[in-house]
Amino acid sequence: MSSQPRIAALDETLAGSLPNVSRTLFAAKTLHGYTFEDIAQKLGRSEVAVAALFYGQATASDEDIDKLAEVLQIPRQGLNELSVGFPNRGRVGPMPPVEPLIYRLYEIVQNYGYAFKAVMNEKFGDGIMSAIAFSSKVEKEVDNDGVTWVNITLRGKWLPFTRF
Repeated sequence: MSSQPRIAALDETLAGSLPNVSRTLFAAKTLHGYTFEDIAQKLGRSEVAVAALFYGQATASDEDIDKLAEVLQIPRQGLNELSVGFPNRGRVGPMPPVEPLIYRLYEIVQNYGYAFKAVMNEKFGDGIMSAIAFSSKVEKEVDNDGVTWVNITLRGKWLPFTRF
C-alpha cells in the first residue's frame, strides 16, 4: 500500500453542478497529491474553508487566489472566477442527499435538530445560529481502545430575533 495519503478528488457526478474553476482546482490538487489540510496550511485558512472554495461555496480573496495559484502551480487568471459573483451554496447535490456520508450529516439534523434548537434556545434565547458568521473544523480522535471518532465543530454567531 502507498505511503501517500488518499485525497479527495472531483466527484464527476457533481462536476456539472460546480463552477468551471472547480475542475481546474481539483486537477491541480490531485496532480500534486495535496490534501485540503496541506493547502489550508499554505493559505492560512481552515481546511473546510479551502474545500468550500473548491466546491464554489465560498468566495476567495485576492490573497487566497495568489496563494492558490502559487501552491497549485496554475495561472492566476484561471482562478479569477473565485472572487467574482456570488457562491452557489446549497445546490451541489440532491435533497435529500444520496451520498452516504452527507446523508448521515443530514440524518443527524433530522434526528436531533429540534433537540439542538431547544438546547440553544434555552442557553441563548430566541434566535438562530448563523451559517454566515461561521467557522468549522474536522478533527480525528482515536480513543484508548483504538476506535477512531470524528469531531466536527460548528461555530456560528448567535443571532437573536428582534422585535419589529
